Amino acid sequence: MNPNGEPQNARARAQVPGSFAASTPDGGDRPAPDAYRRSSGSASVGSAGPGRASVSGVPPAGGRASVGSASVGGRAPVGSAGAGGRASVGAASVGAASVGARASVGSAGVGGRASVPPPGSGGGGGVSSGSGGKRPRSKADKKYRRANILTAAAAVLVILVGAGIVGGTYFFDDVDLPTPQAEEQLNVIKNAQGQVLAKEGEPRINVPYQNISKTMSDAVAAAEDKNFYHHNGIDMKGIARAAWNNFTGGDKQGASTITQQYARHVAELKDISYSRKLREAVIARKLESKYSKDQIMGLYLNYIDLGEGRYGAEAAAQGYFGASVVKGSKNEITPYQAAVIASIIKQPYPTATHQGYDPLINPAASKERWEYTMKNMLDMGAITQAQYDARKYPEAKKKSAACTTCADGKPVGMIMRHVTYELHELGITDDQIKKGGLEITTTIDKDVQAAAEAAGSANSKTSPLNGRPKTYQAAVIGIDPSTGEVLGYYGGDDPNGIDYAGYMSGDGKGVMDSGGQSPASSFKIYTLAAAMRANYSFETLWDGTQKRSNGTTISNAGQDPGATCNGGNHSVKSCDLEQATIKSYNFPFYFITQQLGVDKVVKAAKDAGVRYIWNNEGKRIDLTNSDASTWNKNFSEEIGFGQFRVLPLDHATGVATIVAQGVRHQTHFIKSIKSVDPATGKLTSLKTITKNGTKVFEPDRMSDMTAVLEQIPEHAKHTLAGGRDAIGKSGSWELNPKESSKNGDAWFVGGIPQLAATVWVGGKGNRVALTEASGKKMFGSNTPAEIWKEFLDAVAKKKDWDKEKFPDRQKGGDASLGNGQPLPVQPPPQQQDDSAICDGSQAISILCPGQNTGIPGNNTGNTGNTGNNNGNNGNNNGNNNGGGNNNGG
Repeated sequence: MNPNGEPQNARARAQVPGSFAASTPDGGDRPAPDAYRRSSGSASVGSAGPGRASVSGVPPAGGRASVGSASVGGRAPVGSAGAGGRASVGAASVGAASVGARASVGSAGVGGRASVPPPGSGGGGGVSSGSGGKRPRSKADKKYRRANILTAAAAVLVILVGAGIVGGTYFFDDVDLPTPQAEEQLNVIKNAQGQVLAKEGEPRINVPYQNISKTMSDAVAAAEDKNFYHHNGIDMKGIARAAWNNFTGGDKQGASTITQQYARHVAELKDISYSRKLREAVIARKLESKYSKDQIMGLYLNYIDLGEGRYGAEAAAQGYFGASVVKGSKNEITPYQAAVIASIIKQPYPTATHQGYDPLINPAASKERWEYTMKNMLDMGAITQAQYDARKYPEAKKKSAACTTCADGKPVGMIMRHVTYELHELGITDDQIKKGGLEITTTIDKDVQAAAEAAGSANSKTSPLNGRPKTYQAAVIGIDPSTGEVLGYYGGDDPNGIDYAGYMSGDGKGVMDSGGQSPASSFKIYTLAAAMRANYSFETLWDGTQKRSNGTTISNAGQDPGATCNGGNHSVKSCDLEQATIKSYNFPFYFITQQLGVDKVVKAAKDAGVRYIWNNEGKRIDLTNSDASTWNKNFSEEIGFGQFRVLPLDHATGVATIVAQGVRHQTHFIKSIKSVDPATGKLTSLKTITKNGTKVFEPDRMSDMTAVLEQIPEHAKHTLAGGRDAIGKSGSWELNPKESSKNGDAWFVGGIPQLAATVWVGGKGNRVALTEASGKKMFGSNTPAEIWKEFLDAVAKKKDWDKEKFPDRQKGGDASLGNGQPLPVQPPPQQQDDSAICDGSQAISILCPGQNTGIPGNNTGNTGNTGNNNGNNGNNNGNNNGGGNNNGG
């Protein structure tokens, strides 16, 4: 029996005599048993006659050296040699068997056969290796070299086909079978309506092998490996060709089976060489032993490059024909389309010598290759004769330009970096993102997004910034206050530039250290929220003549103190909080912050949704990872009226909380995430940010606050179309302390019950002095309010939203908590003293009831004169002497 358990053929059995003894024909003398123990040296494949392989000089004791299945009229198995060991027939060495080593040879099929030329066919009696080998004598060096090459090539084949025999194992034990991984594929990002915004990652769509159309599989087999379903994974001719070219110095070639091509890919074997071919073959055999043909074909079809930057059969089918390789789909690929795609594999891209087989680049060659594939499909039985006879070369679609809804190059592309950041926040790693297969639906509403861009971009003809200096920049953010979903986001025209709405880094790793803008008076909504928490009333009075704790005067944007809060009995020393909020005076908010403490205002901003605030040194403070002690160290009372920089997106979150009457929702850009299972093709929903809200401020106090904020749009002369209810707050911050006459930031924030809207206008890149078209200084109630109004009006009209109202006002709070001077007590209104009219002879009876001059006995008296400063309460006794006078009392 040979090592595979096969009956030993006497004619093919290697004769192993004593030291350096030649083998004899069948039935020849055998050495004594101890000849094996006595023999030493290295095994040599010598000049065996037809049907025999001669091995001499085998190490002692115990076995026969076997060289598997080499056939020259028979097989020459050479068993295990050496004491307890096995003959090692190496990857490039034949004959030098080592004692105790395990034979390991490249990737040949188990039980396969190789044809070995008869001795002498290549010149000489073969190649002998070892102490007993003899170098063939030849007069022609060229002929001798050729013989060596032929023998070496034959030896490679012997090694390869003997793999399954030597020890019943694979040739190279150190060649591990790489685990096939799902190919990296596209991540598809959509807007809320399901329109594609972007496709990121590898342009590939994986399809589970069970779902792949047999038509597509057959076409690829016909084009690349006609015998794919019948061989064991190895192309022996290809291996021999590669070996021959390697030995002769010719061009390296890599024609292989589909299994070998996939083995090369999965093992990342890039070069084409003899050693790579061996390793490729080993892996191919291992793949064939572990996976079915359909599985291997599925793996191959998902990985292969099919031109035009399309990877995998599904991406190619969609791209070239608008078809699908998914069996049973309504647009399942046809045999004719499949043949075109399969024909591309041979050469998907042009080179200097050939233009390849892409039907869009080289249609003539593509059609020629297509005919070849179609004929093979017919020969394989993959199509009928009728289908073949009716064949018509299908026209491939030209690669379309960028789709109209895609984000590439458009302002909406800015959200992609926020999508990446949010994926990280949800625990999805870069590796998972890179592997792809994610279907991400964003919160972006196409109508709200269009309105944001139209209102905020200077490139839009309807934008109030159109025609203004190119150094001006706006940010427009629309958030659903009931969910926290970002419905519209404009942070600049260049999606690869600075994100002026959120200052998110381009790689989506986090917020830039140098981000943010001073929110100015628009930040007062958080100071008010803190005041409402502390039970302040909008009727509290504040003194605008008081100074800061450092003795400086509090600026009110150049407001004349004589005109400040001058309404009714109010003055700059007794200004109520409601008027101060509407007219945006600063001093009440400074003193509220001073009374409450800086940390209380910061806490209200944090609870509303502000995460980052920059201090005066430009250091970013993360409110979620710091406490009151840090806030008090880094910020002063000026935070109460918006000195310190914040992100427009953070501010928009806080604004949405106020619009939602104190319920905070976490702002987010992702509505849903689905992951494609590469094994089944099923979509699995992954975790996303919750839409549930958290009550952070009491609704009754918010109703009091929003009732005041509702008066601001009208005060700013920017009421919404149709008188729609809205709340608002403006804000403007000076360009720098030395140029207080110029503003560098201008805001208008607020919204309607269905949409919170935040608008910022400032400098593009560097801060600039902002002016209106008229040349006047820009305030938040000017251009920013115009943008805000245009945005909300456009969305409400497009969505046809009802005119919802904010909750009815519930006044509350303690009016005594301010620092202003009490209003003077007003005396009750005075009534006229009628006593002179009814005195004596001048009395007029109509005006003096009960008193008729000269008529004694009139006791009617004056009963209605209450409130008289003389205390007359109507207790007149009457005037019986006709005088009409009554003393009152």
